[in-house]
Order: sequence, then C-alpha cells, then structure tokens
Amino acid sequence: MRDHQPQPVSLQQARRLFAPWLDAPAIVLAVSGGPDSVAMMWLAARWRCALKRGPALHVVTVDHGLRPASAQEARAVKKLAGELGLPHRTLRWTDDKPSSGVPAAAREARYALLAKAARRAGATHVFTAHTRDDQAETVLMRLSRGSGLTGLCAMAPQTERDGIMLARPLLEIAKADLIATLDKASIAFAVDPSNSDPRFTRPRLRRLLVELAEEGCDAPNLARLAQRLRRADQALQLMADGAERFLALTGADPRDRRGGWDARGFAALPAEIQLRLLLRWLDQVGTEGPAELGKAEVLLAELTAAIGAASAAVSAAAKPAPVRLRRTLAGALVTLERGRLRVEAAPPRRRPGGGCTSS
Repeated sequence: MRDHQPQPVSLQQARRLFAPWLDAPAIVLAVSGGPDSVAMMWLAARWRCALKRGPALHVVTVDHGLRPASAQEARAVKKLAGELGLPHRTLRWTDDKPSSGVPAAAREARYALLAKAARRAGATHVFTAHTRDDQAETVLMRLSRGSGLTGLCAMAPQTERDGIMLARPLLEIAKADLIATLDKASIAFAVDPSNSDPRFTRPRLRRLLVELAEEGCDAPNLARLAQRLRRADQALQLMADGAERFLALTGADPRDRRGGWDARGFAALPAEIQLRLLLRWLDQVGTEGPAELGKAEVLLAELTAAIGAASAAVSAAAKPAPVRLRRTLAGALVTLERGRLRVEAAPPRRRPGGGCTSS
C-alpha cells in the first residue's frame, strides 16, 4: 500500500469544493480552533476574496467549557478571523453537563447553537470541517453497531438540521492535506487532547484505522464505500417511493392510513423495499421517535409470515378464520386483517393507576 503524501489544498481546489454554495446569501463557518476547521476558514476566506462576490461569511466558535484551554482557543480563532476580515462570535454551552454521554450532548448543543447563530446572521448554511478521515471513522463506528445500508452511507455532504442546511465541503479531503495547508501558510492551530483519549470511541477507531490500512481498509477506501452505498441508498429510496405509489393504486389513499395497504401487494415487494416502507410509515405516524432498525426487521418478519399464512388459508378448501396481527412499535400500531395492512398512531398506554400516557 502506498502512503498518502500530504499536499496543501490549492485555491483552485477550494473553488471546486465551495462552488455548490456560491449563491447562498450567507454562511456560518463552525471553527473550533483545530486544524480542520481553521483550514476551512482559511480556504473559505481565500475563496471569497478571489470571487469578489458570493456569500457573506460569519465565523462562530462554540466553547463547550469542558477544557481550560477552550476559551484561549476561541480567542485565537477570533484573532485569525479578524486578520482574514471575517466577523467572529463565540457562543458558550452554559447548560448543566451530563454525567455520561458528554460527547453526544456536546454535539447536540453545538449544532443547536450554530443553527441559532445562522438564523441571527441570515445564513442558510453552516459549514463544518468534517474530513475524509472523519467519514472513514463514521463508517467503522456504524459498522460496529450493526447499522443498515442508510447508516453505512455515513455523513452526507449536506443535511437539514433545525431549519438550517448543514454542509460538509471537506468530506473529500484528507486531514493531512489540511494540516499541510496550514503549515504552508504558517498558521497555528490548537490540538484537542480528547481527540486521542482512548475513553472515547473515535480515538480508538482512529488507532484501529492505522492497522486496518495495512490490509487496504484505509480512509480513502472506507470513504469511497460510503459514497457508493449512498448512491445505492438513493436508488432504493426512489424504488420505495414508486412502490408506495403502486400500493396506493390498490384502493387506499396514501394520506389516509385508515384504509390501509393491500397486504398481498406489500408482500410481493422485495424485502428491502418492504422494510423501508414499514420504517417510513412507522416514523410518519409513530409518537416515540424513529423506529429501531432491528425491531422493524423483527416486525417485518412477523408481517410477512402472517400475510403468507392468510394467503394460504384463503386458497385452502376449508376456510379457517382469517389470520390477524396486531403489534405496536415506536408509538405506532400495525395491524393486519382482512387482507389490509394498516399503520396508525397507537392508542395511549395505560398507567398502572388507571391513567393514560402517550410515552
């Protein structure tokens, strides 16, 4: 395997990377002070200056208050942003810190603060500096957790969050290339010690990647895998859309779950399309958050078995009682009766004292 030789990101590359957002009115750059985000700010500033037009850029640093050095790092970002002619704000996470799950809680707080800053600045997008290395780590993380195809697509170049578009323009770029960019420009950056703390998942995966790379399972290949899986995932989503329209032609209004879906038509679909439709319907009407993939797979197996049994009963000489099924998942009620599959909001659960609750 040939090692990657770090190369600074050129202005021409930066123009290509940022081109999809040329017409955005304003963009918030999420800059922590680490090498990835500092390089993104440097490149975005050069891109904007070379254009002499384009979106207004606003730099925002979120200080989580988890490390003594974080305030100093925020001041360093402010100083560099000023030298680049960019306005800067530091936002602080002042909520009580949880006793466990700190990285996840900090991430949620960061995105909420960034979305708020974007709305205040009139920005439609927030740029984060996730790299190809981050993408590879995400693939490994989700693989280790048994994610399905959609999860293994890892991070998308752009997603919507809290009414703001979250964009990741550097997903194709190696972290080493961003460090080389800063070294060439003689720009200093901070190093977060938590990035090498083995108590956290990502640093452990980072070390594992070094060993996996010896077998060809390196960051470029893992990132390429995510890209290819995303292509397949998008195709399957289109197929699921078409299948839903097909089922709607069997006598039920797709906006009215009371009419249900034709069970035999549903059973005729490929298993992956069945699963995607079931997850879609559960999420549309359920009241307890997204359905877990594993639980949806178990429910689908029960459904297909029940539909098969019902079809066999209809074709038999003797006519036994029709097969029925009634299950709840993620706050949704799934029923199978008289050849119709229905997914609707589950009734509130009864509390031990006789009252009801929707949770």
